[in-house]
Amino acid sequence: MSIASALGLTVDKVRYAVVGAGDISQASLMPGIAHTGNSVLAAIVTDDPVKAEALAKSYGLDQVTNYAGYADLLASGKIDAVYIATPNWRHAEFAVPALAAGIHVLCEKPLEISVDRAHEIEDAANRSAAKLMVAYRLHFEPATLDAIARIRAGELGDLITFTSCFAQMVDPANHRAQNGLLAGPLFDMGPYPINAIRYLFGAEPVAVESAVGTRQPGNDLGDLDDTVAVVLRMPGDRLASFTVSYYANRTDSFTIAGTKGSIHMSPAYGFGQGLAQTRTIGEDQSHETFKATDQFGGELRYFSDCILNDRDPEPDAEEGIADLRVVEGIVEALKTGRRVDLPPFTRTRRIDPDAQVQTLSAVKTPETVHASNPARGKD
Repeated sequence: MSIASALGLTVDKVRYAVVGAGDISQASLMPGIAHTGNSVLAAIVTDDPVKAEALAKSYGLDQVTNYAGYADLLASGKIDAVYIATPNWRHAEFAVPALAAGIHVLCEKPLEISVDRAHEIEDAANRSAAKLMVAYRLHFEPATLDAIARIRAGELGDLITFTSCFAQMVDPANHRAQNGLLAGPLFDMGPYPINAIRYLFGAEPVAVESAVGTRQPGNDLGDLDDTVAVVLRMPGDRLASFTVSYYANRTDSFTIAGTKGSIHMSPAYGFGQGLAQTRTIGEDQSHETFKATDQFGGELRYFSDCILNDRDPEPDAEEGIADLRVVEGIVEALKTGRRVDLPPFTRTRRIDPDAQVQTLSAVKTPETVHASNPARGKD
């Protein structure tokens, strides 16, 4: 149903075009659309004719086009929003014209590959009546929001340190291993711990103290550092460190510690299973595994609700730029081997744990078409 509130029409579902039909779109986003209650899959944009035919049949679509037909789709009147899941360096290419056409944009993270390119998207959003949200799915996930609420309530005391390890063994045949730094672990996986550092501390890093990249012999991953370790300085001389890797066995955790206690989350960033907390307050320890949710459907339902009720979504362009500011500092530190002071930055809005939590039940992952899981040995 078209969005036409200015004409006084009743609108209950937002019609989405999925731009980029890779693994994340097919396995995670598309299956979650139907049970949001306020969203519908209306079109798919892909240059793969095999994907186009199979997905059109599977979802009963007559609006499937290639990238050359994107502009016509935007002007067709048959979609209200796009979900962009192309490679990172093509986000602005599809987000900017959509916003210019008055089409709402849900864009995967990172928002782009540089602060300047992200600003191009932000400027387009500011000129448009359409809304823009960056797809930070953990901003709606119950275990994550519970951790934020506990920290804000003072359960951990004054925060001191954060550490995280996030790794997966990436298949050398996957596109992530074939496009150098911009598709490597820093840009692909780094936004998760960087974003976690920012939303848990409720503050912005002031410097990259150190960044080191390594390449394991025989990794077959091309011209990129398969493992990157970073130390960030937070306001108040607090420290946050993380390691991301394309060549370590799968792991997915963080620990944040303060003067009164700590929260260890493992898994911390993944989907398809419930995230878990081990909380230590003084000498008392407890463990809680949260129910698995459809994280992709949840973020989509939130965004559609913002569209239908004319509310500004929380993970906006500023949130994406905040992470890219840190990524750019890390890239500079990797090149120079020196500390990099980050330009001043103030986030004007933070996560609202009460208003943003989404609890849609998990969905079954369908078979994908010409889209492989990035991990070694998985289809």
